[in-house]
Amino acid sequence: MTASHAVELAGVTKKFKAPGSHEITAVDNVTLRINDGEFFSLLGPSGCGKTTSLRMIAGFEIPDRGEILVLGQPMGDTPPYLRPVNTVFQNYALFPHMTVAENVGFGLRMEGVSRGEIDRRMAEALEMVQLGGMGARKPKQLSGGQQQRVALARALVKRPAVLLLDEPLGALDLKLRKAMQLELKHMQQNVGITFLYVTHDQEEALTMSDRIAVMNYGRVLQVGTPMEIYEQPTGRFVADFIGESNFIQGVVRALDRGVAQVAVDEQLLIPVPLNGTALRPGASVTLMVRPEKGTLAPGEGQAPNSWPGRIEERVYIGTDMRYVVRLTGTQSVVVRVQNLDRATLTRFQPGDAVHVHWAPPDIRLLVEE
Repeated sequence: MTASHAVELAGVTKKFKAPGSHEITAVDNVTLRINDGEFFSLLGPSGCGKTTSLRMIAGFEIPDRGEILVLGQPMGDTPPYLRPVNTVFQNYALFPHMTVAENVGFGLRMEGVSRGEIDRRMAEALEMVQLGGMGARKPKQLSGGQQQRVALARALVKRPAVLLLDEPLGALDLKLRKAMQLELKHMQQNVGITFLYVTHDQEEALTMSDRIAVMNYGRVLQVGTPMEIYEQPTGRFVADFIGESNFIQGVVRALDRGVAQVAVDEQLLIPVPLNGTALRPGASVTLMVRPEKGTLAPGEGQAPNSWPGRIEERVYIGTDMRYVVRLTGTQSVVVRVQNLDRATLTRFQPGDAVHVHWAPPDIRLLVEE
């Protein structure tokens, strides 16, 4: 591990006893390197191992196998209070009988920091989270978003090397959550501390993160920037979990100069860039295309990468019109067309013959995890 890595997980596994005699593997041989100063998110559905991973970094759980390092130092049996990390929880965990200032300064008081230093750092932390002048209030006098900021200030005041955030915005309403996403990202950039963020919300991870690790069943399936994760998913789970996707089943009929000719239900032949994927003729494959990448035109398809279909359904969703297009006897796709003008709203109706187009770079061959 180099100095540029704030956190490293090396082959970490954690199992829990389940009812009966068997064990559940919550984290399965995970290796991750989180760079110093980056906003890194663990993303996945409930039970995928992301919170267990966070708790092991914090020291609340001990790995059965593997090693965790923070700032290059093995944590081993180092207790939570001696690790250079701090944790912000979803439920805030504020003391209701204490003022905002007392909540923020609590950890420093437990460490025996002088009163003057506590007051100085507490005021600095409250300014950092835009709560200057509210130190005398009680938590019950604050909104949910303000309480979340107090929890952040309490964590930041101890100046941790790494801030661990376990779905901290989950209790907020949608509008406030979106506003806090941007605030958190700006705050992280301003303070320069490494943020390790756990969430099941795809948009949240895409909005805030420098890099994302997508997890499922205790394993890390893909690590990359938000753009890499969305535009270049390496497997079906990642493609399906991040955003909306169409999956088309086909069979490779021919290979020529880096392009596979994929037959779909013996009715369509789709040229797809291989992008380094090793395939043989006759192989069954899954193609992935994003609904917003497609375009529709009236009539039967003649242009390259354009396939005939018929509109089965259309749904108005404000910014877009969502069309379901039947391509073959068994396979349909969704195409989202942005409502740029009034003509877009009425151009296509259910039952209309259309052709659907995706540019070759927007069609991905997926490998199974």
